[in-house]
Amino acid sequence: MNKVVSVKPLDGKIVAVVLSDGRSGIFDVAPYIKSDFFQRLNEEAYFRQVSLFFTGIGWPEGQDLGPDTIAAELQPMSE
Repeated sequence: MNKVVSVKPLDGKIVAVVLSDGRSGIFDVAPYIKSDFFQRLNEEAYFRQVSLFFTGIGWPEGQDLGPDTIAAELQPMSE
C-alpha cells in the first residue's frame, strides 16, 4: 500500500509530497476546496498546517486526502 511519507505546503494551494513508492511531485489541493468540508483551507495560515495523517495528508480540523487520490493526481515538480 502506497502512503505519503513527506508533505510540504507551497504557494497556490499546492503541496509537495513524497510517496513510499519513491515518487514525488506536487499535488493541487485547490479543486477540493470547492467542497464545504475543505473551505477552511482557503485561509493561508491554516492551509500551511498540513501534515502527515495516517497514510495521507491532513489538517487539524480533520480535513484529509488519502494516498490514492494524491498518487492519481501527482504532477512532476517543475525545475
